[in-house]
Amino acid sequence: METKASCDFGLIGLAVMGENLALNIESRGYRMAVFNRTTDRVDQLMQGRGAGKQLVGCHSITELVQSLKPPRKVMMLVKAGPAVDELIDQLIPLLSPGDIIIDGGNTHFADTERRTRYVENRGLLFVGSGVSGGEEGALLGPSLMPGGSAAAWPIIKPIFQSIAAKVGPRQDIPCCEWVGPRGAGHYVKMVHNGIEYGDMQMICEAYFLLQQAIGLSNSQLYDVFADWNRGDLDSYLIEITRDIFSVKDSLTKNDLVDMILDKAGSKGTGKWMSQLALDLGVPSTLVTEAVYARCLSAIQPARVRASQVLTGPKKPQVADRSGFIEAVRQALYASKICSYAQGFVQLRAAAEEHDWPLNFGDLALLWRGGCIIRAKFLDRIKEAFDAQPDLENLLLAPYFRQAVEAAQASWRRVVTVAVEQGIAVPAMMSALAYFDGYRTARLPANLLQAQRDYFGAHTYQRTDREGVFHTPWLQERRPPH
Repeated sequence: METKASCDFGLIGLAVMGENLALNIESRGYRMAVFNRTTDRVDQLMQGRGAGKQLVGCHSITELVQSLKPPRKVMMLVKAGPAVDELIDQLIPLLSPGDIIIDGGNTHFADTERRTRYVENRGLLFVGSGVSGGEEGALLGPSLMPGGSAAAWPIIKPIFQSIAAKVGPRQDIPCCEWVGPRGAGHYVKMVHNGIEYGDMQMICEAYFLLQQAIGLSNSQLYDVFADWNRGDLDSYLIEITRDIFSVKDSLTKNDLVDMILDKAGSKGTGKWMSQLALDLGVPSTLVTEAVYARCLSAIQPARVRASQVLTGPKKPQVADRSGFIEAVRQALYASKICSYAQGFVQLRAAAEEHDWPLNFGDLALLWRGGCIIRAKFLDRIKEAFDAQPDLENLLLAPYFRQAVEAAQASWRRVVTVAVEQGIAVPAMMSALAYFDGYRTARLPANLLQAQRDYFGAHTYQRTDREGVFHTPWLQERRPPH
């Protein structure tokens, strides 16, 4: 076993993401030290995909640290939670001042806030980095969202930007930039995942509308999504949705998508975003509806029982199939704009709450390639924030305002058809409700506040004068007959 300090970077955790990321870093000319708690994984890598490469397989954390050149850079790709804290405590005594510990897992930002302070107090540097792109992205170029100890960035920047996905006319702009202090990187990754939840749910609703309302086959759906992927909706999720409709089950030869149980899984990051939106008091309604949609799908046996008892409306015929397909496309695009608008509103509120100097245009660029929500229209988001860094809401930017206005009639038609036919489209409906609420100067919250003051003396403000007021409603009311 080689222990000479010859390696540029260390990685702990050789599940699929970790193994692919290690091979990605090595392919950029860096010598890698790798370790896995189950050391058989180390040996399998060294004898398999890593054979003949600039990899040093280590059978202990001590060996991994000893193999690294200073300042040592150690990245953990292990399950979020106590395992990360345990690894940090094992690493700290082995490292020297200025060495860097990096957490690349799907970690709650509050844990990264805590760990950054903990590690810095021991003379070391800490980075919490979002990593998006799945197995393929880890190997070929992920989107990376690093935050934490600012002094670590110049040291890890060459490696991180070399392995990241590249975009731009010359494919030379890395989808990796410093996000901000402490937990900022993991917060941005969480919002990325929350937007991903919304995107996936809205695409599923579009699929269901086209299947249920006008009876498109999977072959026809393939053609629709292929066409959509050549326009404004050009994105990774539209692309893979197109591909899914073409795959046959190897056993039955039926379309595989029809053989999959309609019971969605979840790993929790969407729920985190929704919970934190509530804490901040910002209306991230689409991710919340997307989380609830997964929860509803998960009670599949109960839904089957209910379907035998509860009835919906008789479904009126949608005559203009091509017109409805275009209307669904526009509704999906308008809803998508609202989803991203909500995500950036939450990021702005979090930046103010936690004192993070986030650059929203740069964040859009981080998501332009490599990650799951990569999409053509993220270029438009970057342009909007470059033109107006203090932009309050994406819906107010000229391009997005015009796009939503152009789609509005179709959007309302699609939601109406869904209601008439009894097709659940909670994300699209929520997006439209958010748009209508946001563009309304006076909402019925005046009555709500009157109710709160009536039963709980919660007070209210007035439209005609400054101050805080309370009314003795029982004394002032008109007595009932």
